[in-house]
Amino acid sequence: MLHITRIAAAAALALAAAVGTAADARSVEEAKASGTIRIGIQGDNCPWGCINSSGQADGYDAAMGRAFAEYLGVQAEFVPLAVANRIPALTTDKVDVLFATMAMNPERAQSIQFSVPYAANQMSVVGPKDADLSTPEKLADYRIGVPRSAAQDTALTALAPEGTNIMRFDDDAATIQALMSGQVDAVGGNQFYITRIEAGAPGRYENKMPLTALYNGVGTRLGEADWNQTVNAFLGEFMKTDEFKGIYNTWMHMDPPQLPGEMDGVPFAIAQ
Repeated sequence: MLHITRIAAAAALALAAAVGTAADARSVEEAKASGTIRIGIQGDNCPWGCINSSGQADGYDAAMGRAFAEYLGVQAEFVPLAVANRIPALTTDKVDVLFATMAMNPERAQSIQFSVPYAANQMSVVGPKDADLSTPEKLADYRIGVPRSAAQDTALTALAPEGTNIMRFDDDAATIQALMSGQVDAVGGNQFYITRIEAGAPGRYENKMPLTALYNGVGTRLGEADWNQTVNAFLGEFMKTDEFKGIYNTWMHMDPPQLPGEMDGVPFAIAQ
């Protein structure tokens, strides 16, 4: 039975107050000796990662995290995180690794070490079917919601004209709720936003404008070669299996795509 760490309001305060550093962090061997690995996932963003109605970690990232724990011979202890808390939770040793919809980009690569990519994610602007969001210039006519510090925040901020009203929310659920309640006119979302929005408002919204195609990697701490090497070894083996293909089909509703072998400004391995 996997242990699921409770998410509560106090968790955000605990992360902010944490004084741990990477120097205090657990090694791979220490995690193995403990019998558990602490895996950070998103708590509210299925099919990527979420806590289901039974209180269990669910989604693509949870399935991948469980497979990694099995590879190590330990139990997975999932720590649900909001978007803005993912990197702080890792760097303050609240989690050992992040399977947390971490889009790979050079800015984040300054704060964490990425693995090879293990998923792809298309970002788009989602808006009303009758809205004219055909060009970047049109964004200035609307209030656009995004999850704070998420990849779509970065992409939309770079694309939108100066003065565009970009409203930032704590996570995906809050961003979608802002659209449904009329607080914003459109949102920058990942490839599954439209499915979640359609469930609550059938026939009203559609993907209007592509933002960027992103790739997700497992996050570990900078300089920790043992974690980076172990994650990459796991992914190198596991992503060749039918089990991986089955997980991708189940949660992404497609076969695994071709993933890049390198990305500018984002090293997949710590240089030896």
